[in-house]
Amino acid sequence: MTLAIIILTKNEENNIVDVIENARQCTEEILIIDSGSTDKTVELAKKSGAKVFFRAWDNDFAAQRNFALDKTLADFIFYIDADERLTLKTVEHLKKILAQGDLNFQYKIQRKTTAFGVTFNHGVLQPDYILRMFPREKIQWSGKVHEHPNCPCEIKTLQGYLEHYTYRNWAQWEKKMQLYSTIWAEDNFKNGKRISRAGAFLHASAGFLKMFFLKAGFLDGWHGFYTCANHFFYTMMKYLKLLELQDKNKKN
Repeated sequence: MTLAIIILTKNEENNIVDVIENARQCTEEILIIDSGSTDKTVELAKKSGAKVFFRAWDNDFAAQRNFALDKTLADFIFYIDADERLTLKTVEHLKKILAQGDLNFQYKIQRKTTAFGVTFNHGVLQPDYILRMFPREKIQWSGKVHEHPNCPCEIKTLQGYLEHYTYRNWAQWEKKMQLYSTIWAEDNFKNGKRISRAGAFLHASAGFLKMFFLKAGFLDGWHGFYTCANHFFYTMMKYLKLLELQDKNKKN
């Protein structure tokens, strides 16, 4: 069985060489789906031996992922972000799966996040499990933001985990928050979702309480509090932007 590793990029020159070298432990077929980098991402990716394809960014993460599916004939597809790394245990397990040659399963993997120089164990950035490996002919993605895979195969768990190095600073977090909240609001407005001002506040408050208490964000100290508080603002921003679209639609 063959494997292609897919990496979505935009301005990832600080990560691209390392993630390609990490991915090469599993396969030589590494595909970069770039959405218009203005730094050295594309140049460095090509020098590192990856295949680079361009798809113009249209606020649709699922479309970016689906775009890659006809760019390879590999049996399996594995998606990894530029700021993620496979552990050696995962690499060894992937090789065993490819040797077995069974296309009846999709695979999830645990992801452990390090942000602002801190590794999180609870709250918003606590370790989670994400679906990342699929038979190429049985996977399609949907959802413009926080996209999700649609695959009929039984789920198995990969050994090891993904090391996720995200948010080097708060400016980077704010930039991503603005992007994701805008896409979410526009997509949900288009699909008929509506909210009141009180509802926006309640959703944001519930998000904070869930992350800080139910998911024990407080156990990560001040960084846990900061990220849970920012989750409140992110959720509030999503709904405030949805409210803006509602108000604009009423005026028109």
